[in-house]
Amino acid sequence: MFTKGKTPEAPPPLAPAPKPVLNDAPKRPAAMARSGPSIISADVKMTGTIVSQGEIDINGQIEGDVRASALTVGETGAVKGEVVAESVVVRGTVEGRIRGRKVQLCTGAKVRGDIFHASLAIEPNAIFEGAVKHAQDPMADPTSSGS
Repeated sequence: MFTKGKTPEAPPPLAPAPKPVLNDAPKRPAAMARSGPSIISADVKMTGTIVSQGEIDINGQIEGDVRASALTVGETGAVKGEVVAESVVVRGTVEGRIRGRKVQLCTGAKVRGDIFHASLAIEPNAIFEGAVKHAQDPMADPTSSGS
């Protein structure tokens, strides 16, 4: 008698089970974005704008603007255009404006352009030609502020 009363109750707990599965679906793209950086190899030459929600590691040559959450320009990497990222590490060459909360110019880096930053580190033997401007929000477009 008691088992008959429990049998109808079993299906209702199964009904909420699909809800957690649906809640996991939005998490998957975020986990995939954190799985590793997008790598542009040394033998790649690209023209155009690159936008990523995750990290980009550039070892090739880019002619155009690059926007990412984190960007590394490797020793063989070169960017001709604006760079916008939360974290920017330059080991290669950048010709254009850099906007980032944390910007690091490593030994051997060559940067020709202005840098808008909240935190800036320049290692010895990094070449930098341009203006440096500290900003509370370096990610905001500086041309819209009128300065």
